[in-house]
Amino acid sequence: MRFDAIKAAQNRKVHKVKTAETPIPELYGSNVFSDEVMKNILSKEAYKSVNSSIKEGKSINREMASHVAAGLKRWALDKGATHYTHWFQPLTGSTAEKHDSFYDPDNGKAIEKFSAENLVQQEPDASSLPNGGLRNTFEARGYTAWDPSSPAFIYENTSGKTLCIPTVFVSYNGEALDYKAPLLKSINFVDKAATAVCKYFDTKITSCKASLGIEQEYFLVDEALFNARPDLMLCGRTLIGHAPAKGQQMDDHYFGSIPDRVFNYMYDFELEAIKLGIPLKTRHNEVAPGQYECAPMFEDVNLAIDHNLLLMDLMDEVARKHGFRVLFHEKPFAGINGSGKHNNWSLITNTGINLLSPGKDPDSNLLFLTIFINTIKAVKDNADIIRASIASASNDHRLGANEAPPAIISVFVGSTLTKVLKAFEQDKKSGTDGKERSINIDKIPEILADNTDRNRTSPFAFTGNKFELRAVGSTSNSAQPMTVLNSAVANQLLEFKDKVDARIKKGTSKKQAIVAELKVALKASKNILFEGNNYSDDWAKEAEKRGLSNIKNTPESLKAYVSAQAMKTFVNHGIFTKEELHARLEIMFEEYVKKIQIEGRVLADLVYTYVLPSAITYLSTLASNVKVLNDVNLKAGKAQHELIKSISDYIDDAKKQTDKMIESRKKANKMADSQKMAVAYHHNVKESFDNIRRNVDKLEQLVNDKLWQLPKYRELLFIK
Repeated sequence: MRFDAIKAAQNRKVHKVKTAETPIPELYGSNVFSDEVMKNILSKEAYKSVNSSIKEGKSINREMASHVAAGLKRWALDKGATHYTHWFQPLTGSTAEKHDSFYDPDNGKAIEKFSAENLVQQEPDASSLPNGGLRNTFEARGYTAWDPSSPAFIYENTSGKTLCIPTVFVSYNGEALDYKAPLLKSINFVDKAATAVCKYFDTKITSCKASLGIEQEYFLVDEALFNARPDLMLCGRTLIGHAPAKGQQMDDHYFGSIPDRVFNYMYDFELEAIKLGIPLKTRHNEVAPGQYECAPMFEDVNLAIDHNLLLMDLMDEVARKHGFRVLFHEKPFAGINGSGKHNNWSLITNTGINLLSPGKDPDSNLLFLTIFINTIKAVKDNADIIRASIASASNDHRLGANEAPPAIISVFVGSTLTKVLKAFEQDKKSGTDGKERSINIDKIPEILADNTDRNRTSPFAFTGNKFELRAVGSTSNSAQPMTVLNSAVANQLLEFKDKVDARIKKGTSKKQAIVAELKVALKASKNILFEGNNYSDDWAKEAEKRGLSNIKNTPESLKAYVSAQAMKTFVNHGIFTKEELHARLEIMFEEYVKKIQIEGRVLADLVYTYVLPSAITYLSTLASNVKVLNDVNLKAGKAQHELIKSISDYIDDAKKQTDKMIESRKKANKMADSQKMAVAYHHNVKESFDNIRRNVDKLEQLVNDKLWQLPKYRELLFIK
């Protein structure tokens, strides 16, 4: 199977992509029910209603929804769509959809039907998707509800087109069963909180939108080689495999020339992305062989996340056309870089100001410092929840490796801003005339966008006019960490405003009150600021002295979702209810267990049905050769005996460790408590994988290459 796969991969022809006949500006967003399309199709009243819903969060009444549905139906049918679906994001980690036809039979004919009811609401099964105990098996009713802030789009498959309507997914009782509903609440929360603080500086500011750009890393593997690796097929990563002699140590893949076949794949999915209004900007080779990255322009958080999930679906589908499989797993190959999603976040006002960009005068710089320092304080207070929001069985392999931040949440601001913050904090009033001295705010205009280095080891780094959360895993739905970040910052801004207002009420000037509270917030959050190498052992020791958490595994980190701080950040502001938080915790524990359980089963199958038979066959061949030599009085040498013993020992230990892992898994499965089960799977099952792998990878080095059935790393990574 391995050699057939290698042959198929080597003989693969480049799938040529026809150059777009339509100019890119015309192609862009052509499959999106965009603002321009709505303007042309909808009545003025219907368009105004949708626009108010998008910009101001106002509800759309049924009459206007009927007008929108009629216009949307006509547009979709003219585009060739035959079905429609509510496109939502259940707590499975992927998207979901249930297709319905636009056509209903009527007296032997097909009649087009699509009403306001079809647009606004549908009813998928709420008990068959993860719900954390919020629904019983016999309580199936759940609802998807239209999200007008994310435009409908047409998804093109090989044989048809489907109208997709972005929606939230809630239970019969209204509990959120998806990632989007809490995200939308957090977006509204940070909008109101940031706007309230901004009004200290400019009354023209009436809204603040969270902005996001998501960089997406991924691997490509030939489809034939992928199909010959059961671990890649079922787990998304290789559970065994010895590192090739050449990996990424030469640094020759990073930003290197893109292979022709890969380039055609990139160009193909980029064309499809353009039709869907996904503003892809960048493509390049990443550090590891076989690894690549694409990155879009910034968008509103909700749309950026929808586009990222849609992009992943596109990339997966287009990869198959080119004979590839795309791997989004955070660590598909041991010993080389894994993949992440770098979430670049900022706040933009309705007046066009990026609140994380230093201004040109002291007043605007005080506004910058207000948002900047409060964001740092928010991260400090919610560090454990942020760590939980990026936790997963797959991301545990990546956090702390040489291409990803460690599990310690810290903030990097750069040397220039470190000096600014220090000068700001130490500034004092003169003791004689009662006048304020310069608070160094006027010096901030010296900061240029690139007047600070980048720290790729920091999980939360300021990069000029935005913060970059680098620790998000490549398979993750970014809605989860962004919900946490939005809510944390909003909660901190409201607390800050309450304290400033209290000072003003006592007679302090507005500017003095703001400066005083910023100094308090900065002093309280200084211990999370770190400018050095986050990979170093010294930082781990220093972080412990500072009281910062270093939570290295998912089961331990997830508990933060039901902490007192989580109640303060989420429950008090209506982002989640207590029940929703506990349900999500239950879902995440269960998901963790299932992923490790699947990996354990696959690993055992690989050992018993692939590795041991090949190794034993080769061992028998060696033993037979020794016997033949001894029979003709040609005594076998020391090297032959040592090789036989080494292979035999690795076979014995591989089986012993695999049997032990299986027993640990069976024991863990009997635990009733989901958290205890997750902990047992981490310590007793997952941690035994390395012991098994150590033996298997040694056997891969010793067994005759012709007998090894699984494609090796050198083939998976380098055959393109």
